[in-house]
Formats: sequence, C-alpha cells, structure tokens
Amino acid sequence: MAGEWVVDLAARWAALGFEAAGVAAIVLVSFAATLRYVRASRKVGDWLGGLAGYRADLGRGVLLGLEMLVAADILGTIAASPSLETLGVLALVILIRIVLSVSLNVEVDGAWPWRRRCREPHDAAGTEA
Repeated sequence: MAGEWVVDLAARWAALGFEAAGVAAIVLVSFAATLRYVRASRKVGDWLGGLAGYRADLGRGVLLGLEMLVAADILGTIAASPSLETLGVLALVILIRIVLSVSLNVEVDGAWPWRRRCREPHDAAGTEA
C-alpha cells in the first residue's frame, strides 16, 4: 500500500536525521568543550586543573549523541521490516548503549544515576539547596 511506503520512508529519513544529529552533537560538543578547556587553561595557566571538567563536558556530549543514536536505531528498526532477528539486534545495540550511557553518567557525575539524589546537598527543610 502507498500509506505503508510513506510511513516507511518517513521513518528512514527520521532515523537518518537522528543519526546525523547524534554524530553532530558529539562532534560539536567535543569541539566546544576543547575550546573552553584551552581558553580556561591558557587564562589560568593550569592545564591539569581543568581536566576533570573537560572530561565531564566531553562525557555529556557523548551521552547526548548516544541518546540520539539509540532513537535512530529504534526508528531504523521500525522502518525495516521488523523481524525477530532485527529486534534482537536492536535489543543488543540498545543494551550496549545503555551500559555505555550508565558508565559515562557515573564517570561524569561520580555516582550511580539512582544514587545521585543522595549526594545532592539539602537544606534544613529537606529541600535541595
């Protein structure tokens, strides 16, 4: 049917768009983080002091890109004729990307995502500071 063909084409284009956006996010955030690190390090004269922040900025860019690439994978699988094999491959890819995402979150924030609230400071009323 013509309607299915249009939906298939739209899903493929959307998947390509998300792939391009994911790659662009990683590249642009990496470039911006590097530029920020070099400027700050030159101003202060301390190249080692800003490394932790630089790594955190790079990690955030990779996380953003990974989220978009997962969306692209999901859309790409929908666009292809979904079978048990393609769904299994999608599940494996998403699992790998989730593990990468969680490990990057731990690296950037210094805590497991579900333990982050325990580390945030609270005032006497129990609200976040």
